[in-house]
Amino acid sequence: MASNPDRLLRINEVEAIVGLKRAMIYRLIQRGEFPKQYKPGGHASRWDAAEVRAWREQQRAA
Repeated sequence: MASNPDRLLRINEVEAIVGLKRAMIYRLIQRGEFPKQYKPGGHASRWDAAEVRAWREQQRAA
């Protein structure tokens, strides 16, 4: 995976980074505990790589 912090990630990439499955990621989003996805073109969801990595680091520090 590229290290570009401005990159938008697909759900499978988010799962690999945070170690959670899709259902849990969406559950956390609903609770306001995970970065929200972007909808750049219709139905596809993408996440900001920097936000996802920041969330992961925050979890590690807790």
